[in-house]
Amino acid sequence: MPREMRHFIEGREVESADGRRGELLSPVDEAVFATYAFGGEEDVDKAVSSARAQFDHGEWSRLSGYDRGLLLNKLADLIERDADLIAEMDAACIGRPAMEPRILDLPNAIQTIRTSAGWADKLEGRTIPTPGYLGRPTISYTVHEAVGVVAAITPWNTPFMITCWKVGPLLAAGCTVVIKPSEETPMSALHLARLVKEAGFPDGVVNVVTGSGSVIGNALVRNPGVDKVTFTGSPGVGKHIQQEAAEDFKRVSLELGGKSPQIVYADADLAEAVAGCAMGIFFNQGQICAAGSRILVHEDIAEIFAQQFAAVAESIVVGDPAQEGVQMGPVAKKAQFDRVNDYIRKGIDAGATLMAGGVSEYTQGWFVKPTVFANANNDMVIAQEEIFGPVATIIPFKDEDEAIQIANGTVYGLGATVWTSDVKRAHRLAKRVKAGAVGVNCWAPIDARLPWGGVKQSGIGRECGLAGVMAYTEEKVITVVTD
Repeated sequence: MPREMRHFIEGREVESADGRRGELLSPVDEAVFATYAFGGEEDVDKAVSSARAQFDHGEWSRLSGYDRGLLLNKLADLIERDADLIAEMDAACIGRPAMEPRILDLPNAIQTIRTSAGWADKLEGRTIPTPGYLGRPTISYTVHEAVGVVAAITPWNTPFMITCWKVGPLLAAGCTVVIKPSEETPMSALHLARLVKEAGFPDGVVNVVTGSGSVIGNALVRNPGVDKVTFTGSPGVGKHIQQEAAEDFKRVSLELGGKSPQIVYADADLAEAVAGCAMGIFFNQGQICAAGSRILVHEDIAEIFAQQFAAVAESIVVGDPAQEGVQMGPVAKKAQFDRVNDYIRKGIDAGATLMAGGVSEYTQGWFVKPTVFANANNDMVIAQEEIFGPVATIIPFKDEDEAIQIANGTVYGLGATVWTSDVKRAHRLAKRVKAGAVGVNCWAPIDARLPWGGVKQSGIGRECGLAGVMAYTEEKVITVVTD
């Protein structure tokens, strides 16, 4: 029988007010393997009220930063204990080999919770000297106060890790939260809520409501009891959230799409660059906001790079990720399968050279071939729009100025990579590329201690590190007349 899941509100698992349920389909064989509570506005109201009560006058509101840090470290211990189980949950929902979330997502999530715990009692203010007030001496200082109740709307591609990117910092700051996980991946967020209770957090600090984004997400954004919305997902939805949140001047953090360039110079270690760029686009079936989907290669090595890169793509074993030797599973949902294949057709129609992969015929399961286009240009749709699948576009360039022009020639600016042995060039390019994070001779330098976010249509604000915690605070000024 499929596993049954419920909302988690005020420390309890509860059914939806109207009893509705949704189904989780396996991306491998499309079988129903779990069901979950399919919530509505009434469920959102209950969850927000629970979070609001704890923030305004509950036990949580009276805890010191030191005590919040202790609870977060207990939570990290429990996540570490259940890491294999959580990795399997996310892998089953997305169609990934469980090894991938186990070696990247879970360690990063645990580090995020522990790093957040370390910041919980270190959110210091400032003492600011002023001339005084009407001739009388004063002392002025600032304090950082928690912003309040947060609505955390999370994506389906790396669900547990990104949920922890939001939950760890906001709890360190003293906020409470209602999590709305993706319809495709609610399992690990619900398990996190159970671990929060086991760690000893007061009931109502962390709540999870499952259901559709159009209903639950919109209800959270519009709910007057919510003070801030943090969202990871598409630019279209991010724009909608920003417009809706503006009605009440809610604070908003948005981590949106990407079309990240990987710039490869002729002096780079070719084998290392090929392997690194392959990881940058084929990891997690290419379903990553920072996926290095545009590979800019110096014209002197563009042909040999494309040949070797295509050989790597062709060697990837695609199939049921539960089977031994399989390196890539299906994409997460049928709509994504159709979307990716549509972009592959557009690349072929535009005249890019298909070096590997191609259109995948639908049978059972949403399996897409790792695909490589060469001899492309930056005006092509496959070079401009986020595909969110295992499709790489190789674009040749002549010199540094052209490389920067191509790299910056999209509406996105999340991540970038530079492959070169010239240190001076690496620093120049890192400065000139418009992106939130640049890796030199490495892809996606994600770490719990480093801020993560983008520029342009890749979003607003930063997650992780001290910046991620401070994003859930407001700075208050206090001035006292001293005589």
